[in-house]
Parts: sequence; structure tokens; C-alpha cells
Amino acid sequence: MATLEKKVKIAYFSLEIGFSANIPSYSGGLGILAGDHIKSSADLGIPLAGFTLLYREGYMKQRLDDQGNQTAEYPRFNPASLLEKLPLLLEIELLGELIRIAVWRYIHVGNSGHKVPIYFLDTDIPENSDMAREITRRLYHGDNKHRILQEAVLGFGGYELLRALEDIGQLEIETYHMNEGHAAFLPLALKAKTGLSVERIRKHFVFTIHTPVPAGHDVFDADQVRDVLGDLLPTDLAKTVLNAKLNMTKLALHFSGKANGVSKLNGEVVRKMFPNSAKKIGHITNGVHHLTWVMPPTVDLFEKYLPGWREDPVRMLKEANAIPSFAIWRTHLENKRRLLEYANAHKQVGFDPDVLTIVFARRAAAYKRANLIFHDLDRLTEIAKGKLQIIFAGKAHPNDERGQAVIKSIVEKSRELTDKVLISYLSNYNMWLGKLLCGGADIWLNTPLRPNEASGTSGMKAALNGVVNLSILDGWWAEGCRDGINGWAIGDARDSTDKEDAARLYELLETKVIPLFYEDREAWIKMMKASIVTAADFTSQRMVKDYHDKYYHTSKFAKVKYNESSPYTLP
Repeated sequence: MATLEKKVKIAYFSLEIGFSANIPSYSGGLGILAGDHIKSSADLGIPLAGFTLLYREGYMKQRLDDQGNQTAEYPRFNPASLLEKLPLLLEIELLGELIRIAVWRYIHVGNSGHKVPIYFLDTDIPENSDMAREITRRLYHGDNKHRILQEAVLGFGGYELLRALEDIGQLEIETYHMNEGHAAFLPLALKAKTGLSVERIRKHFVFTIHTPVPAGHDVFDADQVRDVLGDLLPTDLAKTVLNAKLNMTKLALHFSGKANGVSKLNGEVVRKMFPNSAKKIGHITNGVHHLTWVMPPTVDLFEKYLPGWREDPVRMLKEANAIPSFAIWRTHLENKRRLLEYANAHKQVGFDPDVLTIVFARRAAAYKRANLIFHDLDRLTEIAKGKLQIIFAGKAHPNDERGQAVIKSIVEKSRELTDKVLISYLSNYNMWLGKLLCGGADIWLNTPLRPNEASGTSGMKAALNGVVNLSILDGWWAEGCRDGINGWAIGDARDSTDKEDAARLYELLETKVIPLFYEDREAWIKMMKASIVTAADFTSQRMVKDYHDKYYHTSKFAKVKYNESSPYTLP
């Protein structure tokens, strides 16, 4: 087992970490954000490690039929060629059964040469029963009992891994960062095993809350949690945390000294959702990893005109106005060509590279309102005929009937509008396709029901490639939008109805977006440059620096020592 150049000081726990399209360890924005966090930590030389679960059947591979019906497939992933299996076998007890956990590792090497390891906990091994093997097989699969088991493996199994890694000299943890409430069993394990007080634990724990939607916060029946955890669930938790139910977000807040939402608006929403913890909840707006999400032609553009952008994107991308307009446009046309060639090859739609192309690519949840643009078909047809084409992408959770209905409705509308507006829904939205879409769109459309968009990092990825945003003032766009300069705001900073937002969207398309695209190319390119300048403040390098400066405070606190001897040693 290879050693690392620096001992790990920060343990970053997340139920999903999406750092490569080749490894099925993510479902969407939460996991991809975690991957970008890790990549920028490596670029900046921050002594951090990621901890997650290994899913041999991933989240799901999406299939869509001609009517827009979604089916899920789960191809088997073999980690042996991409990950390193460590000589460790951890053990915890759940449901009265001994669960054995194998450990895999991937080491991400940053632009600086610094190495950040990602550890994967795996119960799908021959040493376990069929029940235990199922725990980590798929992401977000199964009922509440299954979710409790997964989160217990992440928290209690993760604690056992921390002990093992400390014993062999790999880490000296000072800060634990929980990415969503899925990791909230970790401080329970730390308290039970080390005897540390809640006050001491809080000095070392940071908690990030992503979702402003109540359904996105895990709440379990307390008796069911006791059945799964047995003696691992303490009896002295505060009644605000554990009564008839166990709210994992409240549990994480209870043990955290600091917490944050992922945009300014999201921070405000989360403080209202959890008023008893409002004083400890701030915000750090999300960002995206510039080296991951810039298309290859844009990489070449930045290399030529913005030297140093790899190392210092926050400073160098602000110089985008100095890039010649012809170079920006030529690069964009190449990005767009790649996207439309893919879309045409897969869907045979016949997208035209000279036509204004809108992309809407999001997780297919009802509140994201992917079908808002179809609110008035006659109005849309009048505005768009011959001047607009639209590409959609996004998965709905296999159990989300409303999300699947949204996809089906879009496919139905695309068939209804044939010969009027070209529309296609691309299947199996993942990191690879997401990058292609973010780079090749002319307009990035986002129409969530405000204030339900926590951040909306896909819009940042689009801006990074010079794509213009057209969005509701929610999430990051409420901070980043300069209306009419780097994109457009649909409405204002107030909550509104579908009818109102659709009317504003149509008005913007008819009076601003379409005329500018076709009649004033230089003004359009100026807006593209402004998008890149804006993206400079929404990189994950800026985000990780914010976490480090505000929350991590490495070397400020005494290291946490695990006071039990560990049975794990190197062979």
C-alpha cells in the first residue's frame, strides 16, 4: 500500500463522489460537486482525503423508448482495473450480523502534483451474506432500511477505516467534513469509540447542506434505526435530534461546529428550515473544477490567450475580454459541432449548427420544471419556428414517478412539435455527456421553482465555456447574474408561478435572445466573454479556498486520536 507525501488532515465524507465518468460512484450534482472539491484540493495542495462507498452496479444507466418511458439498467462495474484494493478488511455489526468491508483506493493527482486519495468502502464481497453484499451494490436503491444500512457503513465503517489509516501513519485528522446528512453516523461513532464530548467533537466537524427540498433530507423511524444499529445508537441524544424519528440533517447539525448552505440564497433557506441551528449555518457558494469541465477546444483557447489559467483560474479567467472575438467564436463553433454531431448521430434529429441551440440538462425532478418552456405551445411555436432548437437530458430516480412523467411529457411535446421546432431528449446524462452539453450549447436554460435550486453548478460549467445563461434568479445565478451583460434573468428575485415565469421566458426569447444571436454577433460574443469572466468567481478552487480559510483551520486544533488500538496492519 503506497504512502502519501503528506498526512491527511481533512476527512471528506460523501455518499457519492463523482470524479470520473468511468467509475459509477455518483448520481448527479451532489456527487460531482464532491469530485470537484477533491480535485481542487489536490490542485491547491490541501491535505484532504475523500471517503465514500463503492457501488458495483452504480446509480443507473438510463434507457428511453420512443414514447419517453424511462427504464433503468445496472451494468456490473469491475473496480480492479481502475482502483487499488487495499490489504484491509474492516468489520462492523449491523442487524445483529457481522458486516465485513473491503477497502479500495483511487489517488487523484492534482495540477500541482499533490495527491488526494479517495477511499471506497465495499460490502459486495464473498465474505458477506447476501444481505450484506446488497448494502453497497447500488446507489440510492431500496427502502429506508437499506438507506440506513448504507449510511451506517459510511459512518461506522468509515470510522473503522480512519482508525486503520491512522495506525499505519496515513493520517492525522483535524477536520471532518460531512457532505450532506448521509454521513451523520460518523460523529456518533467517534463519540462512542473515543469518549469525546459533543462540544469537543463540534470543534472538528463541518457540515454542508445542499438541498432546500424537505424530501431531500433523510428522516428514519427511530425503531428501525435501532433495529439496524443496535447498541451503536446512543440513548442520550437530544430530543430535538432523536424522538420517534431520526432526522439525519439534524443529527449532523447537532455534532457540527459550523455548517453551510451552497449559495447565499440556499443559506437563507436552510436557516429557515432548521431555525434551532441557524446561528451556525453560513454559506459557501459552490464552484466547478475548471480543468474538468472546459471542453478541449476551449482548453486550447485558454492556453493561447490566458496563460496561467490552469494554476490560477480565479485571476486569469477575469482577463477573458482580452481574447479576440474571432477566436472565441471559432472555438464555440467547434464545441457546438461536437455536441450536434453526437445528438444527430444518436437521435437522427437533424440539428442545424446555424440555429440557436438551447440546452436544458438537469436531474429530472418536478421542481426543476424542465417542461416550463412548453407552457404555451402556440406561443413557443410562434417565437421559435426556424430560429430555435432544444436539447434536453437528465435522469429521473427510478422511484420518482413525477420526474419520469416530466421526461415523458417532453418527449411527447417534441413529437407534437415536429416540423415546427427541433427537440430531442438525450438519454443517460452523465459526466461525459454533461461536459459535451455545457460546452456546445448557445444558451443554458434553467427554470427551477425558486428557491428550490440549491446552487445549479451546471450553469457555472456552461459559463466556463463561454455559454450564455438564461435562468431563474435561484441558486448561484442569483449571485452571478448581470442581466443583459453575461446572460439574462427570467423574472426578478421573487417567487412566482409557472404561468408568470413562462411568459417572461417567452418575452426574453422573442425580444432579447433570438434577435441578439442572429442580428448582432459581436454583442453576443461580448456576452460570452462576460460569462467566462463571471465563471472565474465560481470555480471549485475559489470554493475550496473558502472552506479552508473559514472552516478547516488545519493545525488550529489538536489532532483527534482514536484511543482504541486497531487490529489493522500492513502485511
